[in-house]
Amino acid sequence: QVQLVESGGGLVQPGGSLRLSCAASGFPFSNYGMSWHRQAPGKERELVASISPTGGNTNYVDSVKGRFTISRDNAKNTVYLQMNSLKPEDTAVYYCRRSSYWGQGTQVTVSS
Repeated sequence: QVQLVESGGGLVQPGGSLRLSCAASGFPFSNYGMSWHRQAPGKERELVASISPTGGNTNYVDSVKGRFTISRDNAKNTVYLQMNSLKPEDTAVYYCRRSSYWGQGTQVTVSS
């Protein structure tokens, strides 16, 4: 069955960096686009970034452009989200998604 397992979250100071990973299994990873979403307390879940099956096309929500980078390694069945220059407003649970399948999420907290 499809499994998506996120890792890499944690507590970081403003201006810091984190790299999230999403290990996928149970489907032909290189055939599917993938995306990262986040949900902050009291807010709706939002799309953060998406990547095409080959990695050639990426898209970002305006609030993270220039700070976050989505990438993938099809040999490792893994998608990444490199987050730099983190801000307190980036605090949220971050989820990996493929179509209707979601991971369990990983908490990112940006605080001094």
